[in-house]
Amino acid sequence: MASLIKTHYKLAKTAIKENRTRSFLTCLGIAIGVASIILILSLMGSVSNLIKKEISAIGSDLIVVRPSTTKDTVTSIVEELTASSSFQKSNLALSDTATISEIEGVSAVAPIALSTNTISSDKNTLPAVTVMGTTLDYSKIEPLAMKHGAFLTEANAENGVVLGHMLSLELFNTINSTVGKTVTIMGEKFMVIGVLDETDQSINFDNVDFDNAAIVNIVTLDQITDSTQIQQINVKAENTDSLARISTEIREKLIEKKHGDQNFTVAYGDAITHPAGSLFNIISGMLALVAGISLVVGGIGVMNIMLVSVAERTHEIGIRKAVGASSRNILMQFLFEALILSVLGGIFGLVLGYIFAFLISIITPFAPYISLEIIAITFLTAIVVGIIFGIYPALKAASKNPIDSLKHYR
Repeated sequence: MASLIKTHYKLAKTAIKENRTRSFLTCLGIAIGVASIILILSLMGSVSNLIKKEISAIGSDLIVVRPSTTKDTVTSIVEELTASSSFQKSNLALSDTATISEIEGVSAVAPIALSTNTISSDKNTLPAVTVMGTTLDYSKIEPLAMKHGAFLTEANAENGVVLGHMLSLELFNTINSTVGKTVTIMGEKFMVIGVLDETDQSINFDNVDFDNAAIVNIVTLDQITDSTQIQQINVKAENTDSLARISTEIREKLIEKKHGDQNFTVAYGDAITHPAGSLFNIISGMLALVAGISLVVGGIGVMNIMLVSVAERTHEIGIRKAVGASSRNILMQFLFEALILSVLGGIFGLVLGYIFAFLISIITPFAPYISLEIIAITFLTAIVVGIIFGIYPALKAASKNPIDSLKHYR
């Protein structure tokens, strides 16, 4: 058996070498489809790692409460991330934080409300800036690194604002001397009490780009806006052993408080995901479908080349059958050749995909993600494509009549 496989390999290698340009173009068709899949899987893994890394840095004692919807997943996620009224249907309220705080084992509770407003300084005016409202407990749950100044405290929470790194730069053209200056939000004056350090993490489980956001007291935000909607409530437990119990109690108490309304989710551990991450998975699925179409096109290219090869080598098939080669031997010979073309395309696609992933990582926070699973998927995909699109030409070659084949000349 080993010698037979070795023979098939030598024959396939010889055939591929004799038609190098044609073989290269065939492999390229497979490589493009495989590279697309590698790029998608790498980006998905990178996004997942970003969120897991952030949660790990904060601690494993985090519980997140979010509004949910009865709509299908795709519709709800897209509306949540794109609609200006995405949180107007949230059934979470500021009073829910007090209810959660009373649960035994809870050490801190911080609601998050988002609003999009115009912010102006004495130098610049910026439209559509994300304003995040929260409480003082937020710093206990997720301590943000400060470049200058301090986070919200009881002394400055009423009219204080913390600016993101890039937002401060755009408002005042600097980040070094902005503490103490004032900005205007919805006609109200706020004093800058702190500037966040650069995060370079536009994707996080809070759904906030902190580099470009302003953070104020949620009570103040509620007073200056018409409708403050709670996007999320972060809960910190005293220890990880009580996460399941606290999560159950949060659900039960909120259902009771809301008279049976269960349009919210309570998550902890690996169940904490980010809507942007979910949307990215949906987009990745669509891109994977396109990549799959590319693979089908590449597979058709393999089939086409193999059919041409069978037609060109009909006389060779007749000679092999005349000297004792069985139809099975002929089938395996041509199927093996198709597999080699597909695997070579898969290897080329693997390298090409990670080159693209590395180039993307230069301008985005998505570092290339490499795993044995992705490599295994690459080779499995290449083998499946080779078998599916190589079987018909191989069967056609195996079914040729040796006498008719010997009469055929190129």
